Amino acid sequence: MSDNGLGEFLRARRAGVRPEDVGMASYGLRRVSGLRREEVAVLAGVNADYYTRLEQGRERNPSPQVLDTLSRALCLDPDARAHLFRLTGTAPGRELVRAPRAVGAALRRLIDGYPHTPAFVVDRSLDLLATNALTDALYAPFEPADNLARMAFLDPAARHFHTRWEWTAQAIVAALREATGFEPDNPRIPALVAELTEGSAEFGWLWKAHAVRGKTHDAKEFFHPEVGALSLTYHAFDVREAPGQQLVVYHAEPGSSSAHALTLLGSVHATRRQPEPRAGG
Repeated sequence: MSDNGLGEFLRARRAGVRPEDVGMASYGLRRVSGLRREEVAVLAGVNADYYTRLEQGRERNPSPQVLDTLSRALCLDPDARAHLFRLTGTAPGRELVRAPRAVGAALRRLIDGYPHTPAFVVDRSLDLLATNALTDALYAPFEPADNLARMAFLDPAARHFHTRWEWTAQAIVAALREATGFEPDNPRIPALVAELTEGSAEFGWLWKAHAVRGKTHDAKEFFHPEVGALSLTYHAFDVREAPGQQLVVYHAEPGSSSAHALTLLGSVHATRRQPEPRAGG
């Protein structure tokens, strides 16, 4: 990845804002999509040359006040605004630390205590660090089921498994982009991005958009080859004892066809895990 993450982010977000979005009149022949640099500078109340230096990477230490005005000028939502602050190392109240890989024994017991719903732990690079039995059953179509981004973009099973694949792809890329702000020195993330860019043109296009969004909660639509359609919601919880890890729990509406399908899926895979009886035993 480039060492000018701030400049790339500003350029990408500037390209996504039209003059009419911010109450500005459009004039002259526009060679670029979105706002011109001079227009962003006016909206943010900064010198145009200073803003140009920010995009070019010649100025890397804007004040929190400048970042705040740029956030408003570029219409950034809370996730994107926080990402902008992290890119400059000035995120208020957040220490930029690398998420640990090890999952605590108590947390492993917790996810195993959800026998009727998938539960798992991921880090910021979306590596699956710990999974319960029903998660293993849910992600059985993937070989291997090791990283949510690699599974979605590089495994042939993904397009059939994720019935809203385009939405899933956008959410995954936005989560990875957020991770670069939290862990700018983690070599795992650029290595993963390089692998995905080489293997998937769709990932490359989405990565260049610099969209940022953290995992919180959402609806998910799956099609599992063994039990059919699954409509689930998930909630993601920060693991306080291991910053950067998240516990993700899926949920089906009680009494729904998806709830019954999850029960069936768990039963099928539990039966498969039972050892074969010995001959003559």
